[in-house]
Amino acid sequence: MIVRLTLALALAGLAACSSKPVATDPETIQSLAARRQSVAREAPIDGSRSKALQAYRSYLEIAPRHALRPEAMRRLGDMEVEGAELNEESGAKQSRDDYRRAITTYEKLLQAYPGYPGNDRVLYQLARAHENVGELKQSLVVLDRLVASYPRSPYQAEAQFRRGEILFSLRDYEGAQRAYADILRRGESSTYYERSLYMHGWSAFKIASYEEGLQSFFKVLDRKLAGRDKGGALEDIPGLTRADRELVEDTFRVMSISLTALDGAASIPAHFRDARRHVYEFRVYQQLGDLYFKQQRVKDAADTYNAFARRYPTHPQAPLVQVRVIEAYQLAGFGSLALETKKEFVLRYGVVSDFRRANSPEAYTPVEAHVRKHMEELARHYHSVAQKSRSSGDYREAERWYQLFFDSFPKDKLAPTMSYQYADLFFEQKQYTAAASQYELTAYRYPRHAKSADAGYAALQAYAQEEKTLKDDAQKIVVWRGIASSLRFADRFPQDPRVAGVLTNTAEQYTAQGEPKLAVSAAQRVLAIRPEVARDLRRTNWTVVAHGEFDLKKYERAEEGYRQVLMLTDEKSPQRGALTERLAASTYKQGELARAAGREREAVGHFQRVALLAPTATIRVSADYDAAASLIALKDWGAASTALESFRRDYPKHPLQAEVPGKLAVVYLEGGQPAKAAAEFEQLATGSKDVRVNREALWQAAELYEKAGQEKSAVAAYERFVRQYPSPFEPALEARQRVIAMASKGGQAARVLALSRELMDAERNGGRERTDRTRALGAQATLVIAEPLAESYREIKLVEPLKKNLKIKKERLQKAFEAYGVAAEYGVAEVATAAVFRTAELYTDFSQALLKSQRPKGLNAEETEQYSVLLEEQAFPFEEKATEIHEINARRASQGIYDTWVKQSYGALTKLRPVRYAKTEKRAGAVNAIR
Repeated sequence: MIVRLTLALALAGLAACSSKPVATDPETIQSLAARRQSVAREAPIDGSRSKALQAYRSYLEIAPRHALRPEAMRRLGDMEVEGAELNEESGAKQSRDDYRRAITTYEKLLQAYPGYPGNDRVLYQLARAHENVGELKQSLVVLDRLVASYPRSPYQAEAQFRRGEILFSLRDYEGAQRAYADILRRGESSTYYERSLYMHGWSAFKIASYEEGLQSFFKVLDRKLAGRDKGGALEDIPGLTRADRELVEDTFRVMSISLTALDGAASIPAHFRDARRHVYEFRVYQQLGDLYFKQQRVKDAADTYNAFARRYPTHPQAPLVQVRVIEAYQLAGFGSLALETKKEFVLRYGVVSDFRRANSPEAYTPVEAHVRKHMEELARHYHSVAQKSRSSGDYREAERWYQLFFDSFPKDKLAPTMSYQYADLFFEQKQYTAAASQYELTAYRYPRHAKSADAGYAALQAYAQEEKTLKDDAQKIVVWRGIASSLRFADRFPQDPRVAGVLTNTAEQYTAQGEPKLAVSAAQRVLAIRPEVARDLRRTNWTVVAHGEFDLKKYERAEEGYRQVLMLTDEKSPQRGALTERLAASTYKQGELARAAGREREAVGHFQRVALLAPTATIRVSADYDAAASLIALKDWGAASTALESFRRDYPKHPLQAEVPGKLAVVYLEGGQPAKAAAEFEQLATGSKDVRVNREALWQAAELYEKAGQEKSAVAAYERFVRQYPSPFEPALEARQRVIAMASKGGQAARVLALSRELMDAERNGGRERTDRTRALGAQATLVIAEPLAESYREIKLVEPLKKNLKIKKERLQKAFEAYGVAAEYGVAEVATAAVFRTAELYTDFSQALLKSQRPKGLNAEETEQYSVLLEEQAFPFEEKATEIHEINARRASQGIYDTWVKQSYGALTKLRPVRYAKTEKRAGAVNAIR
């Protein structure tokens, strides 16, 4: 059982790990793998490497003749190699033993199974194992066998490459060259092509086959540089790794050595017939020239550089190669030749040269530094010559190189001294315009040097001299140039003692020219000088700042400026008044800006500060008023009322007083002070020329008095409203109604009645101005008028003298009916239903009064009964009339009217006609629900 399990495990591992099935006879890997199904239920297979190795070894021991034995031996050897590699990675010492065991396994396999189809792989692995234990010759022997025996093996290319490497290390360069050549014949798709190309060149180099070696080296450069090289440093070439860069550098070195062994620079052109190579051609000349330099072959180096420059005069690298020619001449001591070469270099590669036009700015950048250097050297040389000869021709030559230098490189750090001398040259010839310009270049274009400040001040003197020779517009132009130069002087030399006077003069000139912003800037620079300048200079410059900032609408800064000026101005100075006014104005303007921006609280602060800073200023009145207005906008009612009250008190005759009542009225109203608001509205009602405004103000006053509980004042205001504004008719009638309501509330029944009659009469006489609202008010008044009549009727009791009292009661009943009839005639639903209900109730009351009237004295029982029957007959028609009238109200429910009086009529009907109206409540409820 143990033997069968071990064999099954080994075969299972073999089947799982094999990369491709191997046919056997009569059995196959697939059939063996399928056979594993019989042991599938036994213990699980341990997948560790050591267990797998042991399984393979056990299998080899128990199956010496099995068809899978060679495959098992190969897998065992592979696993031993893999184990050795893993041990190497982890630093374990047993890796060499693992390789030895693998070598033994592979050699046994090759010996026992020479026809095994996978022996090319076995040979490849065996060679690797020998190489990893340092047995290069044995590895080479195995690789030779692999190459010879298996020409179509997938390991053929790597085997040849390993052969080449081993042969090269064993100094068999011809053999190595042949091995590498075999790989190259296979084409560029090979993984080992590029490295083989490089090593093929080295192999040729080692046997002095320089041309053949150069061909391989150039192909290496083609792969790395063609289409990539833009002429910069190797590390800047896109896509070039560090390993690639090192490969390229080594290739250039061995190529340069090869070229020196041939015809030097003359051997180069033959290799550049392919246009793709031109991008790195300069590097070949450069590397060769550099090698000559190292070998101290100066002329050969210069000739090599010149060869490229002559061959490609506009090539981006041509001037950089030409630089090396100059260096070669200088190194050889050929001074005049070097000087002429520099002149030629400057003219050929200068900023206006054909070379620059033919190349991009990026390509010109490395050339520019050399042009600048040689141009400077030429300028210095000819300047020295001119100083000795004093001839105009020599000065012109010096000027030529100076000017060319300044035109080409105006910001060069070595130019200041030359620039100052150049400016002196113009000044001595009284060419002041040119001198001023050059002095400015000297002072401001270059970093600080010994003559910087003097040059800046000399420019101002040159402008002053030029200004004396000019007039009108031409003179003004020079003035502006002088201003600009003054600012430059102060910018560059802020510590110079002349700066304060220069800038103060500049600030005043700016003010005179109507340039407040520039004037402020110049003045602030004087004020920033430490230690402080003299008091008079400070006052002058603060005045410029204050006026300028005010003109620029920078009012906060203007305020600070005026504060400072006032501090520097004597108390008795006549100028203090005007300065104080400007201080107040600048503060007030800050408030205006804050208000315009919606920052009302900030605006209030600015407006109120005017009184603190300048209490006597003329603009204070506006500031106080605007502070109140901003407080209103903020809804700060308490502060707003205080501000407005103060304004009313402090400026009683000011034109703005006309606006105070309206604003105070709003403030009091919003602040919960209706009585005060009413008083302001009442005052406002007399202060406007607009009748509509006055009318609305008076109405508002009356309402607010009423709201405040000051009914006497409210009544007076409403009555005044009625007197002054009888038209429009409706609000006048509303005012009458408000008076009636307050009289009613005060229990003034007689006054209520009188006022109601007045309202009714006024409404009836309203003519075309009558509206639904006036009719409703008139109708309500009639109800009020009718009530006392109804009460008067009820006061009469039917007692002896019965006839007299009955007559009086009927008369009063008729008057009440008439009054309610007038109310109903208005057609106002809520009044009409009330009038109908009360009319019906009067009929009911009269019916009941008859039934309850006092019986005549002296009647016996029978007579009394007959009398009662007679009374019932007399009372019944009144009860029927009451029912009829209540039914009028009840019918209104179907018209959508179901108010209190309709409901009460329904209630009365349930008592008067219970059989018919006992269920009216439910119907009414249904009707009401539908409504």
